[in-house]
Amino acid sequence: MQFSAHPNRFFFKLLSYRLFIVLAYQMIAVVVGWHIYELTHDTLALGLIGLAEVIPYFSFALFAGYAVDHHSRRLFGVLASLMVFLSALTLTAVASGLITGNALWWLYSAIAFNGVARAFISPSYSSMFAIILPRKEYARASSLGSSVFQLALVVGPALGGVLVGLAGKTAGYGVASLLSLGAAAVLLSLRVKEPPPAESAAIFTSIASGLRFVFGNQVILGAQSLDMFAVLFGGAVSMLPAFIHDVFHYGPEGLGFLRAAPAAGAVITGLFLARHPINLHAGRWLLGAVAGFGLCIIAFALSQNIWIASMLLVLSGICDGVSVVMRTTIMQLVTPDPMRGRVSAINGIFIGSSNELGAFESGIAARLMGLVPSVIFGGVMTLAVVAATTKLAPKLRRLELHQLY
Repeated sequence: MQFSAHPNRFFFKLLSYRLFIVLAYQMIAVVVGWHIYELTHDTLALGLIGLAEVIPYFSFALFAGYAVDHHSRRLFGVLASLMVFLSALTLTAVASGLITGNALWWLYSAIAFNGVARAFISPSYSSMFAIILPRKEYARASSLGSSVFQLALVVGPALGGVLVGLAGKTAGYGVASLLSLGAAAVLLSLRVKEPPPAESAAIFTSIASGLRFVFGNQVILGAQSLDMFAVLFGGAVSMLPAFIHDVFHYGPEGLGFLRAAPAAGAVITGLFLARHPINLHAGRWLLGAVAGFGLCIIAFALSQNIWIASMLLVLSGICDGVSVVMRTTIMQLVTPDPMRGRVSAINGIFIGSSNELGAFESGIAARLMGLVPSVIFGGVMTLAVVAATTKLAPKLRRLELHQLY
């Protein structure tokens, strides 16, 4: 990829920020999942992790988008990083015994605080992305950004699992706190001239204009809905602690390994698409990738061997990587500059909240159906979502990226 000197340096810092902050909250996710299952041995308790994060995330996301559009994009990203830092410090204190009392209450409260922080991360990143890069580089840069994101999804869970196995939960939480502090420092060093904020408007009027834009655009709405429902029903990651304990009979190192497998596939995809971006039949590629994801999840649920399961999760990550790159590129190309924070926040509600709601749904389904049948059900529902989107969003199905430049 060819950038001028300054955009290249600025984009490197922005990617470093994304790497550090995603590493931090992914490490927290895998360590706190192990911590809570160790205390409860209850799949519903794992599902409640998602609910504890998604409620504050959902409550703050639209206001975060408004704040980023009307104030400093960079400083809200710094604020979010410091909030993750405080959350990780709290979890470190719980794990080390410095905070006593009801451990579950503290764990879920820290997760909820993380949910507030995450509401600001995506709008800040997306807005800074558009400031730094020329429009013609969005597709390739989105692929690189996705690769960095997925690399953090590989390294974060694996590192978290290894640290828990070798040094304990306190070490896992402690390293996450240092990474989140590093993310804040990197973003503070990113000195770019931000464009004037969006024209001042009443907060709810401004939020409503963002909602009207998304719900009035079939391409954006179709892409976001497809990913949201696929993740909502097809995510098996939240149940991995139970698979490790009850199906594969491995320790926390195995949990980190399986948590990293989907992201490993997505990293491969992102790096490939950075050199060979998809332009022709973009909509069909997106729909096919999500269908492939659903099939991989069904096969994973039926597997009995951890190595076969890990390969299926890698394949699911390859499919998900195509979906993420395509959706991100579409969103960046279609969204007007003054509205990027709000549209990214709405996208976060669609996509980010679906991960946590999907974890809650998986916990309920596993309690009602059993672990393996619940994951099979989720994969089948993902295929149904693809079929419905194909029929209801013809503009997305026929989309060619060159139409958006």
